[in-house]
Amino acid sequence: METVTVSKPQTDNSATTAGKPVKAARSTAATGVMYGVGAYGLWGLLPIYFMLLAPANSIEIVANRVIWSVLFCAIIITVTHGWGKIRTVSTSPRLIGILALAGVLILINWLTYVYAVTSGSAIEASLGYFINPLVSVLLGVILLKEKLRPLQWMAVGVGFVAVVVLTVSYGKLPWIALALAGSFGTYGFVKNRLGGKVDAITSLSVETAVLAPVAVVAMVVLGFFGQLTLTGFGAGHFWLMAASGIVTAVPLLFFGASASRLSMTGIGLLQFMTPVIQFIIAITVMGEHMSTFRWIGFSIVWVALIILTTDMMRHYRQTAYLRRAAAAQN
Repeated sequence: METVTVSKPQTDNSATTAGKPVKAARSTAATGVMYGVGAYGLWGLLPIYFMLLAPANSIEIVANRVIWSVLFCAIIITVTHGWGKIRTVSTSPRLIGILALAGVLILINWLTYVYAVTSGSAIEASLGYFINPLVSVLLGVILLKEKLRPLQWMAVGVGFVAVVVLTVSYGKLPWIALALAGSFGTYGFVKNRLGGKVDAITSLSVETAVLAPVAVVAMVVLGFFGQLTLTGFGAGHFWLMAASGIVTAVPLLFFGASASRLSMTGIGLLQFMTPVIQFIIAITVMGEHMSTFRWIGFSIVWVALIILTTDMMRHYRQTAYLRRAAAAQN
């Protein structure tokens, strides 16, 4: 009886103890998914937002995005008492250099994307974010000398075929898609070099602060040539432009919250939400045309992404299994 009396609570306690981490892990993952859906969903809806900013051109939109982002980030940093992190980064020339480079890359990305949306090329812009994972894989091979697995090579090869087909379809190289994928892929690579030393809001603050002088000059030049719309089209237009700071920062904060709760596989699967939403908006809301050749090209891209995702999930499961086996042996 004594053994039974002792063993029963132990069993119950162990079950309870074992259950809590499982429930906690599920809750954390569910929260991460919600944040991820929020981030990628908001990024996917950006074409509609940029359409509402007409008649502002792409340069003015991006300049406002930089300036209002700096102001919005300053508010968040003040509320969260994060100025110490800014001072820490500012004392490191290496970190400032990396973030300045990241700022230039994201500026190129923003300008290209806004130009694409405002010039009727939103479909090609969505293509850029579809092929971005393939570009990231290639950057790993070229810059980090990583070795690709067979399915990864297959995905890259299929992606190359898709670019050839789409080049024939467009009658020219899809430079908007390639510029978006290249700039954002390189931006991700540069940010990865930080190794988690700078959080999302601090990073965005420094990147946009570095770009702020350029944005101010752009606004002055646009005003000089009579092309500035910020204050000339009513309060509604002004506040829509001012909201670009929130529109830029909030999805990034959601993404940071999601990335800290989900595996890389989970993040990798969610990221396809953005180009899917952008693609649907381009066809249904913006009325852009998809020829048969373009459908074929996009279909080939999606095949490449399916191959890449399949490889990613297989590799993740194998790695998780090996870790569990190693933990069991210890």
